[in-house]
Amino acid sequence: MSELIDELLADAAERMTKSVEATNHEFGSVRTGRASPALLDRVHVDYYGVSTPLRQLASINAAEAQLLTVQPFDKSSMKAIEKGISEANLGLTPSNDGNIIRLVIPQLTEERRRDFVKMVRNIAEEGRIAIRNVRRDVMHDLRELKDEGDVGADEEHRAETGLQKLTNDKIAELDALLKGKEDEILEV
Repeated sequence: MSELIDELLADAAERMTKSVEATNHEFGSVRTGRASPALLDRVHVDYYGVSTPLRQLASINAAEAQLLTVQPFDKSSMKAIEKGISEANLGLTPSNDGNIIRLVIPQLTEERRRDFVKMVRNIAEEGRIAIRNVRRDVMHDLRELKDEGDVGADEEHRAETGLQKLTNDKIAELDALLKGKEDEILEV
């Protein structure tokens, strides 16, 4: 195959891998029954009028299986951090002792677990769509190469077949991550 096609397929593989990684990162922000600092990744705090990610304002640790601790770098930001956590709708109630904010992770009810599974499936579908969009873009580029006469029809067809296999592999990888996350959520 030509060098152009190899470059297109390598670019597609890289972009699809990034989509899978981004989706997996999103999975980390969905709560399971265990405490994980990743639960607070989406929390932003109004710090002196600027929306700031919580990770930049405090250290976050999973002290126990059901407990997260948030230790602000600046004690004066304690109230703002509590407010940010409450507004993030994570179902967590912050309690502070003046030095550390504690977040007790409650046990999930069966109904809440099912809601989280739906949320994770939606995140996975967004990841699949991103992968398919990469495939669509590269298919378009391959057809342009053929139309311009840079590659032959056979080369284009082989490249499309390779691209489809790559797409199927990345979607299977994403589905395996989804299955693992579903099992983690439904684990009692």
